[in-house]
Amino acid sequence: MTEQQPQTPGKAERSIRTLDARTLRGLAHPLRIRLLGALRHDGPATASRLAERLGESSGATSYHLRQLASYGFVEDAPEHGKGRERWWRAAHDGTRFDEKLTSDPNPEVRGAADLFLHEIATVHAHELATWLGNAHAWPQEWRRASDMSDYTLRLTPERSRELILKMHALIDSYKDLEPADPADEPAGTESVRFHLHAFPRTTG
Repeated sequence: MTEQQPQTPGKAERSIRTLDARTLRGLAHPLRIRLLGALRHDGPATASRLAERLGESSGATSYHLRQLASYGFVEDAPEHGKGRERWWRAAHDGTRFDEKLTSDPNPEVRGAADLFLHEIATVHAHELATWLGNAHAWPQEWRRASDMSDYTLRLTPERSRELILKMHALIDSYKDLEPADPADEPAGTESVRFHLHAFPRTTG
């Protein structure tokens, strides 16, 4: 599973952070996941700005930002600072989850993996619900360009994995079309989220 956000303007290539047992435990907290996502989606911010955006106290966001920094997920963005304000930015463009973490011999790691995956699912559900609640405010052309579909296929694990990788490759091919300078984007360009869920189900 790979969770990616829009590329940071000016970066030559996207950087993806692969979680291991240590870094997973540093990220597996609902607020930390939301903070990291906010920095990746919307760019650098201060703890107070993130607190206002996420409905949290600035003390909580400040603490969890420092924790994220200690695990290498966020870093200072001094070019944005004014006076004593401390600005933060995401250190990577995306996160890759290794499924082997769900079967780690350490129960704390397995618990962190379970929390992380369920929180990502919660984020996806919230994003979809937000879109449905606000879709009426978007032009009809964007409503036609959205999608909420599901399919059921009869596959082996190998073919399911093959299909997932092909979908990832297709999406990556569209990322390669993004101009290096956001100013060169075609008129009407917006950030578009794609959620890919694939899992076996028991039939009876």
